[in-house]
Amino acid sequence: MAENRASAYTEGVPCWTDAQLPDVEAGKRFYGELFGWSFEEKREYGGSVLARLEGKPVAALTRKADGRMPTEWTVYFSAPDARALSARVRERGGQILGEARRVGPYGAFLLAADPQGAVFGLWQPGLHQGFGLRHRPGAFGWVQLYARDTETANAFYGALFHEALFGPGARPDFGRAAVSEVFDAGMPPHFLVHFRVADLPDALAVVDRLGGRVRAAPFETSYGTVAVVADDQGASFALQQR
Repeated sequence: MAENRASAYTEGVPCWTDAQLPDVEAGKRFYGELFGWSFEEKREYGGSVLARLEGKPVAALTRKADGRMPTEWTVYFSAPDARALSARVRERGGQILGEARRVGPYGAFLLAADPQGAVFGLWQPGLHQGFGLRHRPGAFGWVQLYARDTETANAFYGALFHEALFGPGARPDFGRAAVSEVFDAGMPPHFLVHFRVADLPDALAVVDRLGGRVRAAPFETSYGTVAVVADDQGASFALQQR
């Protein structure tokens, strides 16, 4: 994580994302070419690297400490009071996965799971509020929860992040859908991070050239044309053109 004083994220707004990868150097090559990211190493944070676009923080790549951990992208929701929000996660039937971890003066994070098992992060900001850029090519654009039971998901997140989802001027960047709408019905519930691209066919060609693969061909949504892909290490994410 890194500092970003310019942006403020209210509770429940997606504010950050990182990828847990077995090979961070390979990740830098893949995402640097796909999205035009530059990278800044953060040795004090276990070898994580901060991805920047136009000099602004947009994501992080993190080395997996344990090979048994999944290779994946995680979304973090802003949590100005992570302790209070953690209590609400538990009250609503979710789980807190381990202790909160501080990242120097920049903030603290922890992982949680909803009642259906989808994992997400909570970020309590310090110097770092969240994305320095979003909603433009090469940056975060949306996150979609694929759930087995969308009514249960809507009830859980509606109670947890009510103001972000439904309050005045809400722009949540967060949707819910059934797993079976895009994936095999047997796939576990999960969050799918979306990055904006200017030209989806061109971006898919780059993914293929870099050794990634297409998991779901382009389809239309209310938030743009989307394709689900995986990088050359198996981490899934979506490309979104609006």
